Amino acid sequence: MKAKVTHILSNPRITIVTPSFNHREFLMEALESVRQQNYENVEHLVIDACSTDGSVELLKECSSRPEWAHLRWVSEPDSGQSDALNKGFRWASGELVGWLNSDDRYRPGCFELVMKAQEEAPEIDVFYGDYTWIDEQGKLIQVRREIEFSRFILLYHKVLYIPTTSTFFRRRVFEAGNFLNESFHYAMDFEYFVRLAMNGCEFRHISGLCADFRWHSTNKSSLGSQKQRQEHDSVVESLSPLLKNLHPRPVRRAVLIGARQVAGVLRYCEKLMRGYYAEQFQHRQSSRVPAGG
Repeated sequence: MKAKVTHILSNPRITIVTPSFNHREFLMEALESVRQQNYENVEHLVIDACSTDGSVELLKECSSRPEWAHLRWVSEPDSGQSDALNKGFRWASGELVGWLNSDDRYRPGCFELVMKAQEEAPEIDVFYGDYTWIDEQGKLIQVRREIEFSRFILLYHKVLYIPTTSTFFRRRVFEAGNFLNESFHYAMDFEYFVRLAMNGCEFRHISGLCADFRWHSTNKSSLGSQKQRQEHDSVVESLSPLLKNLHPRPVRRAVLIGARQVAGVLRYCEKLMRGYYAEQFQHRQSSRVPAGG
């Protein structure tokens, strides 16, 4: 990383980068979730991969209106989501850059939370907030409260606890030459965050709901879970200081299993102490329909 900027800009520009491919049914919600933040100094870059479902027509229609002056888009072939994101990260002009997939959306007040966090901690490179799971219709499935940053848990826990949909980067992260590895198509976010941490980037958790992650039948998390696990494991084995020099493979796998168990216990204990599981229980109880009601 380059020397860190420690002064705060007033009203810094935020750039949101959205990779898009055939998510027309969700795209408008993603676009509106940026516009309705009512933050004047915002730039929204949509990098579309030649969608054929009406997404391009929607982008054309929106960008022709004055209230969408912050929206810029391109539709051209690419080699996948990582390629699209890297294009957007290179084009971004904002001091803060958000990663919002076209089927997800920001929650009201997200930018306000991010602005407050970055003002309080100019030394932090990457911010990530809490988020929710929603279904195809936008109905709440679960509130996801996350933990404070831990490099050990990031590397060894089987679940990536940093949600891209509520993550914001200082532009200096990209100015230092840190971009996604385009050979990854499912665990590119996990590999990227591990590599940033190893390169000296500092992360901070924002305690507040910033975004909604949408579960649906065509998202990559649903369709590519096996490939995602394979890529995830390959990242751990290649980047882990504990594993990369261990031989033979059965020994390496045994150490990985042990490290994952420790990471899981640490994560679950922190969430328990923060009251996350009590909140989940209360939500389930309140969601039940009373008998006869």
